[in-house]
Amino acid sequence: MAPTRMRGFAAAATAAAAILALSACSTGPADGGSSSDAPAAAGAADQFPVTIEHAFGETVIDELPDRVATVDWVNADVVLALGVVPVGMQSDEYGGNENASTPWKDAKLEELGAAIGTDKAPVQYSEADGYAFDEVAATNPDVILAAYSGLTQEDYDTLSEIAPVVAYPEVAYGTPWQESTRIIGEALGLADEAEELVTETEETVAASAADYPSIVGKTFIYGNLDPASAEGVSIYTANDNRPRFLESIGMVQADVVAENTEGSEEFFIAWSAERANELESDIFVTWVPDEATTEAIVEDPLLSQIPAVESGALVADPDNTLTLSISAANPLSLPWALDTFLPMLDEAAQAAEG
Repeated sequence: MAPTRMRGFAAAATAAAAILALSACSTGPADGGSSSDAPAAAGAADQFPVTIEHAFGETVIDELPDRVATVDWVNADVVLALGVVPVGMQSDEYGGNENASTPWKDAKLEELGAAIGTDKAPVQYSEADGYAFDEVAATNPDVILAAYSGLTQEDYDTLSEIAPVVAYPEVAYGTPWQESTRIIGEALGLADEAEELVTETEETVAASAADYPSIVGKTFIYGNLDPASAEGVSIYTANDNRPRFLESIGMVQADVVAENTEGSEEFFIAWSAERANELESDIFVTWVPDEATTEAIVEDPLLSQIPAVESGALVADPDNTLTLSISAANPLSLPWALDTFLPMLDEAAQAAEG
């Protein structure tokens, strides 16, 4: 099944999310009043007004925003990483915990004195059925951040009636986490802090990856393998943060992907299972809803012909939270993921070497 708007995962993820979905969680009073006690943006007021260009034009933020709302993945994480507690953010249905949040967000919220369940926590709204316009409006935001998102023109126009909206620069779900961080930093008057955060995160990733030299130079395909679907295979392009992460640690996207996605503005392409044997790479990385799916891939008459599957160099991640941490990469999620994800890649790299 091909990835859908439901956070850039294959439609199988929607089914998984439905099973794991948490009911929409709203913390604090319905009028968003709890967030008035949350830490305000600590940016520099003299940096305003700022003008941010994006896919739908440009947005002017006249003064330092005090009440910051976010939609979609990544944006709330970056805001928190910069030390600001949003008045509202999406709840995490896919990969979320009992708080409809993630371990890395929970840790940062606690550090900032705004743990979920307390009166200083952000309001959370479910986006399982699309953007929660009414709930976003109820937080009375000064700005709405969507630097990494899948906003349509209609979504953007609707949100813009609530507050100024900072959308993605070019491609839906295609903003590198570094660029999302810089854009959000500018919107919050924290441009210098955002640059420092990017540098620190990149250094953390590089230092951890250095412990796994066998990964360097290995070719990869990052996609989704679903034996239960007619299509069978989706491949993430260079526009997606998953392949970007693997390239950042020294891996090389396979030629078959580069050749078939050159010039594409999409974050994925569909690939026929009938041509699975053409997907030549040292390692194939996929997320799966459960361990049974991994076994089904290995036993599938077509998908088992993928060279990396044949060689045992398949990385099949059944942990939805880990999948989310890489798929929605950001300065909070990446350090959390490294100790688990890098050993999985290293094991596959060893298998590829025979």
